[in-house]
Amino acid sequence: MEELNLKCYAHLGDAVYEVFVREKIINLTSRMSKMHKINTELVRASFQCELLDVLDAHLTEKEQDLIRRGKNIPSPSRKGNQALHRLATGFEVLIGYLHLHDPKRLLEIFKIISRYIDSKDHIINK
Repeated sequence: MEELNLKCYAHLGDAVYEVFVREKIINLTSRMSKMHKINTELVRASFQCELLDVLDAHLTEKEQDLIRRGKNIPSPSRKGNQALHRLATGFEVLIGYLHLHDPKRLLEIFKIISRYIDSKDHIINK
């Protein structure tokens, strides 16, 4: 398979991570209002950056390079912290790339993320 543009990986990674979060949430609650609140907490850029800190010790050099390259993607001006959004884009590039090229590794990453989310009682019990 030919390498995609990093923006394509980020676009795909955003969707893949969203599905992961939604699948996780339906196992936590059946209340739609609570699902929405938890989902909003887990997909925001600042939480994705937090996840990069959690994942850092587990990432390969190639994965760290993908994140670095992803956060350097020029993006249109967004409200809020531009650096935060660029780092979150790096996270999404990683997820999109792994989804297409190494699904087994993506599952390992999602297990680490899942354990971290489970430890965040203040998010789960909102």
